[in-house]
Amino acid sequence: MQRQWWVVAGVAAVMLWFFISIEPVLMPFFVSMVLAYLSDPLADRLEARGLSRRLSVTLVFSLLSLVIILTLLLVVPILWRQLGQLIESLPVILNWFQSSVVPRIQSLTGMDLSTDIDQMRQTLVDNWKETGTVAATLLSQVSRSGLALVAWIGNIALIPVVTFYLLLDWDVIVGKIRNSLPRKWEPATVRLAGECDEVLSAFLRGQLIVMLCLGVIYAIGLSLLGVRFGLLIGMLAGLASIVPYLGVIVGISVAGVVAFFQFGDWLILLGVAAVFGFGQVVESVVLQPKLLGDKIGLHPVAVIFAVLAGGKLFGFTGVLLALPVAAMIMVVLRYLHEHYKNSTLYDDGVTSIQDKESQ
Repeated sequence: MQRQWWVVAGVAAVMLWFFISIEPVLMPFFVSMVLAYLSDPLADRLEARGLSRRLSVTLVFSLLSLVIILTLLLVVPILWRQLGQLIESLPVILNWFQSSVVPRIQSLTGMDLSTDIDQMRQTLVDNWKETGTVAATLLSQVSRSGLALVAWIGNIALIPVVTFYLLLDWDVIVGKIRNSLPRKWEPATVRLAGECDEVLSAFLRGQLIVMLCLGVIYAIGLSLLGVRFGLLIGMLAGLASIVPYLGVIVGISVAGVVAFFQFGDWLILLGVAAVFGFGQVVESVVLQPKLLGDKIGLHPVAVIFAVLAGGKLFGFTGVLLALPVAAMIMVVLRYLHEHYKNSTLYDDGVTSIQDKESQ
């Protein structure tokens, strides 16, 4: 038995080393796995209604492609334009902050912040000037490295192809993996896999929908108020909502500064607060209970740590995998903790002694 565990540990170590070694080429495959995992339930529902698997997958894949293409054509250009306008406005906002806010802070606290603000403003202006040449520098480097350009385009082109075939054979792959498990491990593994699927489906599907809905609510509300960069700030706040309360903190801070600088009226801050307050009410009353419930259980600190650790270890691929892996690790730790509480290591002899003392 001990030898078998050593074999399992050795195989796992070799697989981990292999994946780390080929990490640069894994990104399109991991993206495809996530897309196939998110789309499989819809394909299963269409298949249950009498459609063939191939036709179901084709319909789901076409719908997914249409959503992605429309997003790239309609939303991304607006976000990119607003991002450029926001970067251009930052030096002006910082100058206003230095001339209007800093003197009041100095009069109230006696702290001299002018030197720090000057350094911050100079650094911001220098970096802003440099950002104008980023695209040109990137294009020049790509043009000098045709092989890198071909590899990048190839990775992007692989995503729809791999996604289609993974989605087509998803149930077959899952069935073969289950049949390959050792028979004595299958019940526990299937149970853990089911719990992991509940957590992942709640997080990936539910949290993504919550983030999207909040981003839309914030973007529409800020745009109706006439706040500049409303779409950009709203969508960024929606993305930041992956960590509880981080989205509303970031969004209301940035939107408040931009709105006050734009209108020069303190009353506009009440409108900004109302937009984000409405988003929080919708999230608490409708989105969280309906889409997430209590299935995730990932602490906000664990979310932050997982994202930072994944990015540090595996780059962009690690960021993509951080939260799903953290969710699965959480399920496994709960399973081990349950076994630990039922083991003799936890209460060996203590329970019997307490029973005797009570008698």
